[in-house]
Amino acid sequence: MAAGGQVLVLLVLLAKTVLPCGSVIINSCSSVAEQLCDFVCNCSDCSDENQCGYLQRSAVLDTPFTCDFEDGDCGWQDVGTSTYRWVRSRASLATWGTGPHSDHTVGTDLGWFLVTVSPPAKTVAAAWLRSPEMREAAVTCEIRAWYHLSGSCEGTQGLNETEQPVLRLDVAYGDEVVGLWQSPPHSSKGWHQLVAYPGRIAGQFQLIFSLTQPPACGAEVALDDIIFRNCALPGTRQQHCGTQESNCSRGSCVAWTRLCDGTDDCGDGSDEDTTQCKPFTNCSFERDLCDWEAGAGLPSWDRNTSLNLGTLYGFPTRDHSTNSRAGFFLYVGSDPSTGASSTAQLSSPSFQATNSCSLVLYCHLHGSANSSLSVFYVINSTKQLVRERTGDLGSYWVRERVDFNLTEAFKVLIEGVASSGGTVAIDDLILSPGCVKEQGKPPVTLPSRAGASPCAGGEVACDSGGCIAAELACDFSDTCTDGSDEKRCGATTFESGAGGWHDVSVGHLRWGLQRHTELNTFLTGSFLALHEGEGQMVGAAKARTPLLGPSGPTCTMEMSYHIHSGPQGFLAVSILDHTTGTTQLAWHMQGRGGTAGGRVRVPLGERSRPFQVELLALVDLQGSESVGVDNVTFEQCHLGVVSPTAAELTCNFERDMCGWYQDQSSDFRWVHSMGQGQGSDHTTGSGYFLSVDPSALWSRGQRARLVTSRQDPAAAPRCLSFWYLLAGPQIGTLNLKLQPEGQEETVLWTCRGTQGSLWHRAWATLPATGQKPYRVAFEVLRDGFLGDVGLDDLALTAGPCGAELSCSFEAEGCGLAASGQGTWQRQSNGTGTTAGPAADHTTGTATGHYMVVSTGKGSLPAGHRAVLTSQPYQPSTPAQCLAFWYQLSPGTPGSLGVFVEQSGVRRKVLSVSTTEGSGWHRGHSTVQPDGDWQRATLPRWCSRQWELGVTMGTSRWMTCTCRTEPALSQRPVTSSRTCVAGAALRTPICTALPGAGRAGCP
Repeated sequence: MAAGGQVLVLLVLLAKTVLPCGSVIINSCSSVAEQLCDFVCNCSDCSDENQCGYLQRSAVLDTPFTCDFEDGDCGWQDVGTSTYRWVRSRASLATWGTGPHSDHTVGTDLGWFLVTVSPPAKTVAAAWLRSPEMREAAVTCEIRAWYHLSGSCEGTQGLNETEQPVLRLDVAYGDEVVGLWQSPPHSSKGWHQLVAYPGRIAGQFQLIFSLTQPPACGAEVALDDIIFRNCALPGTRQQHCGTQESNCSRGSCVAWTRLCDGTDDCGDGSDEDTTQCKPFTNCSFERDLCDWEAGAGLPSWDRNTSLNLGTLYGFPTRDHSTNSRAGFFLYVGSDPSTGASSTAQLSSPSFQATNSCSLVLYCHLHGSANSSLSVFYVINSTKQLVRERTGDLGSYWVRERVDFNLTEAFKVLIEGVASSGGTVAIDDLILSPGCVKEQGKPPVTLPSRAGASPCAGGEVACDSGGCIAAELACDFSDTCTDGSDEKRCGATTFESGAGGWHDVSVGHLRWGLQRHTELNTFLTGSFLALHEGEGQMVGAAKARTPLLGPSGPTCTMEMSYHIHSGPQGFLAVSILDHTTGTTQLAWHMQGRGGTAGGRVRVPLGERSRPFQVELLALVDLQGSESVGVDNVTFEQCHLGVVSPTAAELTCNFERDMCGWYQDQSSDFRWVHSMGQGQGSDHTTGSGYFLSVDPSALWSRGQRARLVTSRQDPAAAPRCLSFWYLLAGPQIGTLNLKLQPEGQEETVLWTCRGTQGSLWHRAWATLPATGQKPYRVAFEVLRDGFLGDVGLDDLALTAGPCGAELSCSFEAEGCGLAASGQGTWQRQSNGTGTTAGPAADHTTGTATGHYMVVSTGKGSLPAGHRAVLTSQPYQPSTPAQCLAFWYQLSPGTPGSLGVFVEQSGVRRKVLSVSTTEGSGWHRGHSTVQPDGDWQRATLPRWCSRQWELGVTMGTSRWMTCTCRTEPALSQRPVTSSRTCVAGAALRTPICTALPGAGRAGCP
């Protein structure tokens, strides 16, 4: 808590700093200071809204009040006091792995963002970034930004939450500095979106981003695309208000239901006029609990302030009444020792029967997907649920309103349940004049408080009795004997309730059940539909499932839907992955100015637990638009489910994807394509193939993976052949990988760099896996953002693929057999026992592999040979080129000879005996056999130099004649092409013979 206090003191000092005047803010029409940076365009060109922490519009995103950093820093200033600072920068492809691979705006290395640099190594460090002064934020104001947190904390495993790097967004106004948002404890690398709601702020304010990290933590954060939505106060022109609305003093309109609700909706306070609101009863908890009574026992509603509670994730950072850290509210947290969830109760006085009593309250649910807040009325010791909020609503206060129309005396009962890592808080309980206390009669009796749960922390109860581990609920398999652990997990017809779906909306729209009143082709009976919401914000409505998973690669969600909307409306499905902290858009339907609907299949894929499925929708209910969802099912989601096509690895992709599946955790996707700019397919020239397009703007990561489901153990090796396309200057690498169950992945084949706009064929042997099941994956790792990848005509056949046409020695020795007195060894510089080169040729690193033979006195006496022999090759063309890279140690280590053996006759085709320096050198020879043949590489002694002998790197057979290749230092990087069987790279160059068929990588 002390550390948090120090941070906030510094924030106050920063906020008091006077911004420089002059040319920072462009103001072509000389608007007065009060009209600058107030989210309203007063100049005809809106230049009074430039350099405000945003520009009046982003030319790239076409969104108003946005800073994408493409044209400058928008007035944001680094205000740190050390070398740890924020700078405007771009991604560097040469240093991938140390920061963002791209900006977020344009999705390439050409875009700009702000990033922290130079953190000190031995002290706690904080980098500070401050906006210009802004003015008058409306209650609906929403701030969105994208952040990229990367780097590592050395030796910080096991640190508690306060010792991890934390990115915070605060707002400073007057003498207050209030937290709006902070990064979650765990998130994956990549761009993530933050959403913050500052609430109504009168006068001037500034925003402050800060990244704080412990010593020896090399984390860095990048910021991009800061967008301000709905921040302007309502207009000042006089409006004609509806029958259920009232006029604000500014001229705008406000709904009657939002009068005297503790929120300045008008922007001038006229809807919260003291005289008008005197009949309402507001308990802000600033002094006590008013007439409300907290239930006895634990847990209980505790009255406290953010100033006392500190800045731990999940806790409120301010109250609602005063938007201050010093304001009071009620909260309940989970048991820190057990993580167990139990219920805290708060009850009202007894009220008379009424038809006009309403309760407005503000709730804060954050830090856990399982926390909940429930509002009941109680009559004759029986409680009836009228409103429930479940899940993580974010770090802000959300308005709720409940109306009571009852014929008997009643009490209001509020119950809060905080799950592990989360808190539930309430503030500003406002009762309308129609809520009249019962006088002279016995008070309404509350129901008996339920006893302690029979289940321990981390367990859930079955309807039939007994407890199961919480992670077994909603895992797509019945664990309870009555199957109750899978009954409220999102699969439902909505005829008996929401089926586990819960609304997490915070604005004017919400999801709720609705019954059909007219014939609909797509929806039947009860369904989930959009209704008017009670929240303050403006945006899409959201509903989520409980925590789900794990799921298998074949997992899909199916649902019926209906949407009647203009082009601005939409319905979408997203997936919240709590393991990686990411949200992925899985399906989207845009409004078309009419009605659309049907049955849709949404792939969810293989995911670890926990994840949630989220429905998002936005339409104009005032314009008779509508959205509905019905008959939700989850198909083939359990990990043990085996798809009928699981073993179909042979595939031409004309019908579907056979036994191959998109890895849903990928940064970008493989697409079932028919052209899309990559040309025609390989099978027919007009059919389907799989492709990835990393130049697409939504491709903001480095990796796309295509995987199989779990395959049965393989007793014998098999050959997988496939056709691939790699085209473009920054296309990157295509890998084929094998992963036996419980083991690390092994690279079987890899190809890097552009191979031209042609289909090429490749083969790789899938080795036997013994008793272990396994999976196969194709993986694209991009080097940039320009290029296309295609995959087609996969064929799996029995037996190995035969002699390797190319070998980098990264995965294995490729069937080359060592013989003779000396011993060839496959090693890397980091693992080998024989002295060898510092780096291999394939990867250029100490971890890359090569073949080496020692020519020391005790290893290979003079006149003796160390032989490396290949398997037989079958000639496919009249001439083939053998190319390889080699090193000879300084001095006179002997000679390196290459022989071709055919019909028992061995013929020398190449001999090298002269040392040419310590680097890698390329050897090549054209071979013109007339039958099956072998090649052998034989170093042979010519002198008495007892030093390091011969090393061989990548080798390759090509359907071409050989020509001289430039030295490695002379080759232009942009023209390099690499293709190997293994986990590494090399750069063959060849020219096709007339009639010889394909050229380049096989």
